[in-house]
Amino acid sequence: MKLSYSPASPFARKVRVAAIELGLIDQIEFISAKVTPGEANDAYMHDVNPLKKLPALILDDGSVILDSYVIVEYLDDLAGGGKLIPASGATRWRAKSDHSLLQGMLDSMLLCRYEKMVRPKELFWQAWSDDHWNRAWVGMAKFDKDADVLSRGLDIVQIGLVCVLGYADFRFADCGWRDAYPNLKAFHERMMQRESIRISAPPAA
Repeated sequence: MKLSYSPASPFARKVRVAAIELGLIDQIEFISAKVTPGEANDAYMHDVNPLKKLPALILDDGSVILDSYVIVEYLDDLAGGGKLIPASGATRWRAKSDHSLLQGMLDSMLLCRYEKMVRPKELFWQAWSDDHWNRAWVGMAKFDKDADVLSRGLDIVQIGLVCVLGYADFRFADCGWRDAYPNLKAFHERMMQRESIRISAPPAA
């Protein structure tokens, strides 16, 4: 298997953490790809993902699995199933719903990043950026109060949450989430003791 990824991508980090935790990391070849908005990458779009998003898992038969959650689900199934994503019942749907929220939070944070760093300064839309940041911020508040998510065994939701917090540190270092959300701070400190979380952290900005 091959994973198209960027070391800075929180979505790709999620897959890397899952692969380590599932004991599959040695079966994956990592291929760096660049998908910056406004910069062409026709080969990637035609051969891998027309949406020009990372990560993408290319299987040995050439087929491609898209979306970080779907890739983790595939790896979880490959490892026997039910390890990071509940196999059935109410806990499965809760995990999928919580993960969708985390995915949306990361999407909004990424849009804030692009608005500030990529869009021409004369076209910068502050209210739009603030609205997207507020979605991520309020999402953090929700998880800060969720004792079950913060304390249970490792799963896709905890992995997704630590990737959100890691991306906040990486791209929004002064946002103050630790002061605002002490439960998330304690959760993140505990998670950083895991090798998979520590070694997958994004490079210094």
